[in-house]
Amino acid sequence: MPTVPSRAGTKGVPRAARERQILAAATEEFGRRGYEATTMAAVAERVGVTKPLLHQYFGGKQDLYLACLDPVGTRLLDAVRSALAEPAPGAPPTPLRVLNALFTVLDGQREAWFVLYDATLPPGTAAARRAAHHRDAIDELAAVGTADLLRTAGSTDPFDADALTYAWRGLCTALVRWWVTHPDQTPQAMTERCARLFTAGRAILAGDSGTG
Repeated sequence: MPTVPSRAGTKGVPRAARERQILAAATEEFGRRGYEATTMAAVAERVGVTKPLLHQYFGGKQDLYLACLDPVGTRLLDAVRSALAEPAPGAPPTPLRVLNALFTVLDGQREAWFVLYDATLPPGTAAARRAAHHRDAIDELAAVGTADLLRTAGSTDPFDADALTYAWRGLCTALVRWWVTHPDQTPQAMTERCARLFTAGRAILAGDSGTG
């Protein structure tokens, strides 16, 4: 996975380009270390700028986090929304379309998922509220897809749908976490792997051990 090289922000870099460098580095830092452990000094060092310049461009750590969070939340929401659109004939099942969309949009900066799903955000802060807003929007879309799946299975219990939405979020997080540690795996390879895992899971739940 590409990373932002040290000393990327040298003199003569246009402000817009430098801001992109800072946001890329900060997104990776927040995603890898979490909000609590990320420091402005570490971000400045990665980009090769001074802390005062970083504060001049983005304010404090929370402001910098929000500047990273909003594009991540928007990209993920748009990816899920597109995956849930009316599928073409012969398209993969909804869960695989959603996962493929997530893997595709995250490829190149996989840690971005953990900018949004960060357990270290201080409760009650603007950062925590904004992250919750993005997560809730994604969960609302996910709830539509999971409710459809449950109806197909004959369940209309709203608690089933709520529980499945939470389970789905956890599954996505676990899969992305594994993917981060296997940088050679492409989005398509991950989607195909998930298809095999789902098939195996259905067999297990059906009591088919495969031993015949």
